[in-house]
Amino acid sequence: MFEKFNLSTDDVNQLGLLGALLIVLISAVIIGKYIKQMKTDTSSGDLTGEDWDGIGEYRNPIPVGWALAWLGTVVWAMWYFLLGYPLNAFSQIGQYNEEVAASNARFESKWKDPSKETLMNMGEGIYLVQCAPCHGIEGDGIDGKATGFDRWGTAAGVLDAINNGSKGLGYPMGDMPAGLASGDDAKAIAAYVASGMKGQKPASFSACSSCHGEDGKGLGGQSPDLTIYGTPTFVTEILNRGKLGSIGDMPKFNDGRLTDMQKEAVGHYILSLGEK
Repeated sequence: MFEKFNLSTDDVNQLGLLGALLIVLISAVIIGKYIKQMKTDTSSGDLTGEDWDGIGEYRNPIPVGWALAWLGTVVWAMWYFLLGYPLNAFSQIGQYNEEVAASNARFESKWKDPSKETLMNMGEGIYLVQCAPCHGIEGDGIDGKATGFDRWGTAAGVLDAINNGSKGLGYPMGDMPAGLASGDDAKAIAAYVASGMKGQKPASFSACSSCHGEDGKGLGGQSPDLTIYGTPTFVTEILNRGKLGSIGDMPKFNDGRLTDMQKEAVGHYILSLGEK
């Protein structure tokens, strides 16, 4: 139900009507004054000495009415901003932010400790709305127009990044060039990263450590953290950073449109596409 409009309790409308009334009254007084002067005043006084094609200018003082109107406008503007609306009154943006925060809190409470099945169903729904238009319903990248997820999170996905480079994630150390390793060396790196960096580190990983660090954690955010590759956390990192692709920018999803749980759900679903 909508609340019945009540002018006597609506500060914003009262302020607007009062301002409009004052503008009309002040304008009427000032216009009347100068119309009267135009009828009765005669040219007199000292000229400034300037001449524009025979038209001179008198040394007239600033009109009192104009000066008072200007000062009044300055004072009113300061009051309006600091004490009146918008800082001290109803704000639609503020109300929207409060409602979104409350809705997100209810959502997080309802789906606390979700099952894998719940996350997969949630992630699929979000993916079809937010991701499929560019990446395809099946996650195939629509014939290479966007990133395909058929190998994402697997050794084949790491090998593809080594062979072709990785671009557009906006890390401080920049894009990863193609061909830093090749052949069996590249395959060994791919298998090591895809395993969660468990087991014996291959010697060829030195091609990666200069940017990702010896531990693969990305040197404090300077480059991607390889230890979370193939996990929903890695997907969440990409969602938060956005990505520059061949068909445009993928937006950053760190603006509140998705909760942390929803991002995790998208991660589970996207990684499942590489398992099919």
